Amino acid sequence: MNDKQLVALHAAKYVKDGMLVGLGTGSTANFFIEELARLQQDQGLKFTTIASSTISAQKAQSLQLPIVAIEHVSSIDLYIDGADEITPDNTLLKGRGSDLVKEKLLAKAANQFIAVADASKLVSYIGQNFTIPIEVIPFAWQMAKKNLEAVGGIGDLRPNAAKDGFWITSHGSYVLDMRFDASINASTLNALINNTPGVVEHGIFHQLTSLVLIAQDGVVSER
Repeated sequence: MNDKQLVALHAAKYVKDGMLVGLGTGSTANFFIEELARLQQDQGLKFTTIASSTISAQKAQSLQLPIVAIEHVSSIDLYIDGADEITPDNTLLKGRGSDLVKEKLLAKAANQFIAVADASKLVSYIGQNFTIPIEVIPFAWQMAKKNLEAVGGIGDLRPNAAKDGFWITSHGSYVLDMRFDASINASTLNALINNTPGVVEHGIFHQLTSLVLIAQDGVVSER
């Protein structure tokens, strides 16, 4: 069993009967979804799920997990998802895919948001290993980019897979992949991007986690 699978199984222990559980997206989240299906089948655990992406929804449906649409829900009991980066104060970088908005909605709506990762995701500052994805309204991207450049951002629109156009998110936004100076702390950067007109959402998840589970060399630690 690898560390991603181990931490996902550990996270599944937090699911209790009757819960509404948010499903993350990605390789670690997939292990969690598979474990939920096992708990439902083998132990009769009863819960309802809500997905952060079409991919996760399809995975849940293929495993016969009960699922509810996000538009019918205002709060959830538990959200489990991975992260691309995790800082010492448990700020996360997420959303390199296309479902930033849903992921942050679920993180904020959850009574408990547990981030799960292996030790390779630990960084000293946000943006250390990856650019920060910033979802923008298509007609506003140039103005948003200029405003972000004014506070030190460097980057551009994310190209699509074929490199013949721009990346489009699941509900039709563009994505600016930006780097910022490491001296800007996550709290300040979070506020700067939030206050940029035209920005729909971004990948910094600041002060949203209840708990972070890290697996390293077969051991899971909580922080």
